[in-house]
Amino acid sequence: MKQRVTKNYDKEFKLNAVKLFLSRGISCKQLSKELGLPPSTLAGWVEQHERSGDNAFPGKGNLKPDDLELARLHRELEIAKEERDILKKALGIFSLTNE
Repeated sequence: MKQRVTKNYDKEFKLNAVKLFLSRGISCKQLSKELGLPPSTLAGWVEQHERSGDNAFPGKGNLKPDDLELARLHRELEIAKEERDILKKALGIFSLTNE
């Protein structure tokens, strides 16, 4: 049985490949053959670059700046909800003792 080998390409290589594709005006299949990678890989890179621009390809385990901001806001919202719930409980306790 043949084992599949996966190659990892760095951000610089991906960006250069996409910019080369956009500037040369040749088919994705032809350029991918010249670069020695599958056409679907190059097509995926082009699509990612169209969606995210130079923020595409953040690297393995890294988030894009927009995703980092979203995660930060989610954490902040969770903290605010916890603080709100604590204040509600405290208000209930204090209102019982004042009666």
